[in-house]
Amino acid sequence: MKDINIVKHKMSRIMAMNHARLFRSRIVGNDEVSSVFRRTFAAGAKKKGAKGGAAGDAPKASILSKEVKSSTVVGANILKEGADPKVLADSEYPDWLFHLIDKRPALSELRRRNVETLPYEDLKRFVKLDNRARIKENNSIKAKN
Repeated sequence: MKDINIVKHKMSRIMAMNHARLFRSRIVGNDEVSSVFRRTFAAGAKKKGAKGGAAGDAPKASILSKEVKSSTVVGANILKEGADPKVLADSEYPDWLFHLIDKRPALSELRRRNVETLPYEDLKRFVKLDNRARIKENNSIKAKN
């Protein structure tokens, strides 16, 4: 009796797989598959062996005037409706903004300094860079073995 149930189970699985294949071929027929994988070319594409550069390959001159470029942050608008923000005077920006471009010390320089006298921000940077260097070193040792 067990053997008959096993055979029935296997037959039902085979039939289910065949039905799935049948439905798949019905849903995506050969015409659709060939149209999906058919290679097409763009209109006006450069023909093979044509000499000389296309007219559209040359760099185009900017259509924005120098006044607009100097008074607005061109390309900073991320919204569909809106305009690029205007450039403000330095006094209208927060103080922390200008410290973003300050050079921060490298790990080698931080290792030369006394850790106990480091400012908090430099200490955080030292711990982060030191951990990163140790992880890289351990990974390279594991890769060699």
